[in-house]
Amino acid sequence: MITIFHETPSIAGNYLAELRDISIQKNKVLFRRNLQRLGIFMAHEISKHLTFGVKQVQTPLGVAACNTVITPVVLGTILRAGLPMHQGFLEVFDDAENAFLTAYRKHHRSGKFEIEMEYISCPDLSDKCLILIDPMLATGASIIKAVDHLITYGTPSALHIVSAIASREGLDLVLKKLPQAHLWIGDVDEELTAKSYIVPGLGDAGDLSFGEKCQD
Repeated sequence: MITIFHETPSIAGNYLAELRDISIQKNKVLFRRNLQRLGIFMAHEISKHLTFGVKQVQTPLGVAACNTVITPVVLGTILRAGLPMHQGFLEVFDDAENAFLTAYRKHHRSGKFEIEMEYISCPDLSDKCLILIDPMLATGASIIKAVDHLITYGTPSALHIVSAIASREGLDLVLKKLPQAHLWIGDVDEELTAKSYIVPGLGDAGDLSFGEKCQD
């Protein structure tokens, strides 16, 4: 199952437009803020697919029956680019547990690369809703490998994958490899270059959020 926010006009389009805009990208604070706001918007939409229960809440004048989320949520993020969107999700799911992974491309002389993961911190995922956040879904390899690592911590009751921008090729691969997942995508771009960059995309979300990576 897939939801593409670009297909239904909403305020999310404003956030995506500013994230893509090369002149606005120069403001790292605003870039991070737009990723965070997009995360808040997406989290609200995902919340509609969770399980709710009625809670009796004492007010100053009586008792109110309130619909509240009863599904335990774990927010998983691929570092470092996912951190601003992760913060947006925490604004909505403020009592969620959290998981973090590092992933990077290990390039070979042939021009090909493989995804390496060196760190993972994750709570027990058994019977919980896992929301995995990565702003850019290019080849889909990072997402697939992240899920493979995370499910060693238990089988989640539901899997949601969140990205601001995805390539069509990467999206198709993730849908094929993870048919149980519900994908939430800001927009889909058709081109993926030979070096696996999304076009038009928005550039490197990690660099734009936090500055260029240090070189060895």
